Amino acid sequence: MTLFFAELVGQTDEDRRAFETHPVVIDAVARGLDVERYRRLLLELYHVVWHFNPVCAAAASRLDDRLRDVRYFLYEHMQEERGHEQWVMNDLDAVGVPAAQALAHAPSPWTLALVGYNYWAVDRRHPCAVLGMLYALEVIASVYGGPFASAIKESLLLEGERGVSFIASHATMDAKHMAELRTVLNLVDDAAAQQAVVEAVRVNFHHFTGIVAGL
Repeated sequence: MTLFFAELVGQTDEDRRAFETHPVVIDAVARGLDVERYRRLLLELYHVVWHFNPVCAAAASRLDDRLRDVRYFLYEHMQEERGHEQWVMNDLDAVGVPAAQALAHAPSPWTLALVGYNYWAVDRRHPCAVLGMLYALEVIASVYGGPFASAIKESLLLEGERGVSFIASHATMDAKHMAELRTVLNLVDDAAAQQAVVEAVRVNFHHFTGIVAGL
């Protein structure tokens, strides 16, 4: 019997490739971004990260005891992700965006669509849809975060982790998270839950591609 994680990877591979082969993504990973575009990316990321734990909490509150292990996984994951929006804020400050300006920023339609979809999916599709959000965002961070952080540091002449602390840290952190997520996804054996996870992966890749392409 094929485990769900392997099925998920196969069913969403085209969506992942659509992200990684987008011209803006290829160029950003290869050459970084100028400071204005990087500021815009961090401003969008702030809203994605700020809503990450609330989406997880909404999902956890809707999971019944048949999926208690998924709920416990979310509790632990939320603890690990607590306060990471402040890392984004610190990076914004390092590239010249004060906190007041960052907090006043209106997120793009792509960011609103991504965040809004994730709340809706855990409420109206299935609470396990949150695992699709985690999978897509952690693939992006663990696979592409390291090269992107290096390119940004070189293009903007940043020293150490200053200005890239969020992206650089998640490049290594989310490799561990992906191994944990694989185990949790293989616990999901309900067809409706699996379908919701697959849809969430596809939508998150699609909307995150839009965020990057719109910089």
